[in-house]
Amino acid sequence: MNFKTKYIWLTALCFTFAACNDDDTPNEVDNQLPELTAGQADFSTYVAVGTSFSSGFTDNALFITAQLNSFPSILSQQFGLVGGGSFSQPLMNDNIGGFLVQGNVASSPRLIFNGTAPVILPATPTTEITTPVAGPFNNYGIPGIKSFHLGIPGYGSLNPYFGRMASSATATVIGDAVARNATFFTFSEIGGNDVLAYATSGGTGVDQTGNPNPLTYGSSDITDPTIFAQSYTTAIDALTANGAKGVVTSVPYITGLSHFTTVPFNPLSANDPAFGPQIPTLNMIYGALNQIFVGLNQPNRVITFSQSGNSALVIHDEDLPNISVQITTALNNSPTFPAFIAQFGVPAQASGLVAQLLGNMYGQSRQATAEDLFVLPSSSIIGKVNPQASTALQNQGLSKALADQFSVEGVTLPMADKWVLVASERDAIKTATDKYNQTIATVAQNKGLAFADLKSVLDQASSVGYGDGDFIFTTKLVTGGLVSLDGVHLTSRGYAAMANAILKAIDEKYGSNFEDSGNLVNVGNYPTNYSPLLR
Repeated sequence: MNFKTKYIWLTALCFTFAACNDDDTPNEVDNQLPELTAGQADFSTYVAVGTSFSSGFTDNALFITAQLNSFPSILSQQFGLVGGGSFSQPLMNDNIGGFLVQGNVASSPRLIFNGTAPVILPATPTTEITTPVAGPFNNYGIPGIKSFHLGIPGYGSLNPYFGRMASSATATVIGDAVARNATFFTFSEIGGNDVLAYATSGGTGVDQTGNPNPLTYGSSDITDPTIFAQSYTTAIDALTANGAKGVVTSVPYITGLSHFTTVPFNPLSANDPAFGPQIPTLNMIYGALNQIFVGLNQPNRVITFSQSGNSALVIHDEDLPNISVQITTALNNSPTFPAFIAQFGVPAQASGLVAQLLGNMYGQSRQATAEDLFVLPSSSIIGKVNPQASTALQNQGLSKALADQFSVEGVTLPMADKWVLVASERDAIKTATDKYNQTIATVAQNKGLAFADLKSVLDQASSVGYGDGDFIFTTKLVTGGLVSLDGVHLTSRGYAAMANAILKAIDEKYGSNFEDSGNLVNVGNYPTNYSPLLR
């Protein structure tokens, strides 16, 4: 994150000239700011409804300090300057993060940066998630919640974060929030989780657009936009039934987050001593397959590794037609194939087996392009032997050495669908997100609510950078300042910037003047990371 230069020397120079002025009458400029006003908003009872962002989730965990630095908590402090009341949250027990279920660790502690990479804090959580905490609460930011979960009775049995704070065993999230009789609310990031699990799973779920029955959805599926619209509208109707005012936010394109932009599509370097010397052999092996690809008029599948620069990873693309049979047939029909595999210590009589194995492995393979997005956890397996794949090949009769050679992730073994979002999967996420945002904008207009465009914030941060105060935020992992170590959730400083975007939206809609009166949040007062010593 870049720190903008402050012209302190200019201020000092002005003071110097003033001190030398013999005129006893100072030449002052009146910089007095206007008094803060709430405009038409009433902040006396503020309730936040949302997902993990609203809860303060950061570094892949929920913990006390992060909750106190959640954007609703930050907003409540600013609202307190103009009549806002107390703000209660279902705080965790520690700053370790994670939680226990009946004494067993069910969710890992928060991430820390060890100087090289994000790692899990070496500690044991102390929050027993099945132990209820006494309400009532003002923050109903529930990690993992999807739009159609808001009105499910007994949702606490499905989501432990809500379970520990629910008013009863049959409570709904929106019902408990409405019971607080809010005068002002934020309804934020609803819709993000409706595509997030699909994205983080590499698109292994199903795009349920057109399916009106959420009971049939899997956990990694994309929510049908019509179901989203119904759930969203119902929740807003409930929150505004008593005349409350509030703010809604757009859903960002989550593929702009560092979880999806950190791992390059072409990390294989010819200068890598573990990879570079293997390139001639790899190109020779793939050369036999490339002839088949070209012969089948599939030049986009040709796999070649550069001997001077970086090369793209080899991936499995389920959108490609499966040509396993054609590959196997072509290899079996090649009179030179038995001699070809003999170079690698494979007996000629095994050529049929090897032809079938190669057909199965590369029937839907290609090299990645810049359009493909690799999920952050993929960095831990690239270039490593997949033990399950190696064992499977050994069970087919290959030696361990040869099986290992054909089981290197992204090099000889096409990376599975769960590690990469291909163009069609990115398009599905974007299409659903756009439809969600159409609903949100329409509801905001119809209900007279303020609208904070968080999509625009993330778009800027992922391209030219997003400015707030003395800081320029980007979405780069670790150094960008906006996104925390998990690559998905924001840093506490990022949540402060989010609070400012919401305050500006409130000013525009309700005539308050948080910005003009100098009462936006100083984002520099909030950290981008937390010490390992914080427990």
